[in-house]
Amino acid sequence: MRDDACDEILDLMGLKCPLPVLRTRKALEALPPGAVVKVLTTDPMAKLDLTHFCHQAGHELIRRDDLADRQVFLIRRGP
Repeated sequence: MRDDACDEILDLMGLKCPLPVLRTRKALEALPPGAVVKVLTTDPMAKLDLTHFCHQAGHELIRRDDLADRQVFLIRRGP
């Protein structure tokens, strides 16, 4: 994922549940609808937590990449 394809990058590597979701929510609330956030995390639970959060909050999970040392999420803020 290119960094210029997003409005903000959140480096949440090393943080454990529920911090990745809480910090992602806070970042999205500060951005206008349609903005895109790239989230980097190492928490294995983030796969479930961020997917569920996006579904519940009305945000679009554009993409999730599972890399050897981290997960990368691209999330578009909902209305």
